Amino acid sequence: MPRPRYITDIRKIDNIPEEERQRLTDITDKFVFRVNDYYLSLIDWDDPDDPIRKLIIPNDAELDEYGKWDASDEHMNYAAPGCQHKYDTTALLIVSEVCGAYCRFCFRKRLFRNDVHEASLDVSPGVEYIRNHPEINNVLLTGGDSLILATRKIRGILERLREVPHVKIIRFGTKLPSFNPMRIYEDEELLQTLSEFSRPDARIHVMAHFNHPRELTDEAYRAIDALQRAGVVLVNQSPVLKGINDDPEVLAELLDKLSWAGVTPYYFFQNRPVAGNASFVLSFREAYQKIEQAKALTSGLGKRVRYAMSHTSGKIEILAVEGDKIYLKYHQARHPDYYGKFMIFDLPEDAAWFDDLPGSEEILAAQTEEQYA
Repeated sequence: MPRPRYITDIRKIDNIPEEERQRLTDITDKFVFRVNDYYLSLIDWDDPDDPIRKLIIPNDAELDEYGKWDASDEHMNYAAPGCQHKYDTTALLIVSEVCGAYCRFCFRKRLFRNDVHEASLDVSPGVEYIRNHPEINNVLLTGGDSLILATRKIRGILERLREVPHVKIIRFGTKLPSFNPMRIYEDEELLQTLSEFSRPDARIHVMAHFNHPRELTDEAYRAIDALQRAGVVLVNQSPVLKGINDDPEVLAELLDKLSWAGVTPYYFFQNRPVAGNASFVLSFREAYQKIEQAKALTSGLGKRVRYAMSHTSGKIEILAVEGDKIYLKYHQARHPDYYGKFMIFDLPEDAAWFDDLPGSEEILAAQTEEQYA
């Protein structure tokens, strides 16, 4: 299949009525819009509620700025230009502000704006920081989309990271296996590069973003297979999104198809309270019930998925919702004393984020007090 043609002007998508196209330019003037004809071909244009359409085509609710642009306070994590260090063993290199797909729910939607620049074209400061911190054994290349970089750029980054002896895991955060799988399976140089640097004792991982089972096309399976043959380990993470995948049978189909293809279902995320994202957000109660119903329909391999939220204080796993209570645990924590901390809170009906839970402010205040004690 030929490589897809990219479209950055929504007025050129004839399947959208002209009046709607003109209205949506108010959004695309503010936030970057980029799609390709392969991904557009997955949309059923006769269905106004088509989930693939909702993933990629702007909607009027995006102009509602209620919420935070940086909902997990990533600005607090920068240790060097383009390098975040929030958890002891993990560092993030923000290597690209460009995405293959500008998903409308993205938690880094602030990077869609032309006035925000967090990625670093020069990874030297970040790599040097990682080199000087031997506790870091896991580096995530993210952005934007890390696999949208030119293959020679990817090779250069991998060469530098493999020179650091304590870096064992290198991860790519990417939407390309679902959005532009041809970029992967048609680029022999990319696959050779990944194969060269994915060692038996230190694998490269791809953190894929399949949000709906319809994204798992023949082309996507071919990209998955090509990466696996190159020695890359694939896992998948997706938020649970209102109007897109918030149906237990849809989530179960996603878990099944990923497991059958050898892609580990890693996280179902609670959508972050990012400005303009309210139309995609489910309450804890809604999301938990749908996830558990989906898990009941899939095998043990599908049941490996964790339901979590990436909060400013850490990655918090939602263990259970029962009656008027929610049961949580810190899966990762900014403050090391809180790793594994188990918590029980009253659950307001519309609560959708940690800060919505009565008593959570005491947990956050305690961490701040201990940090500065």
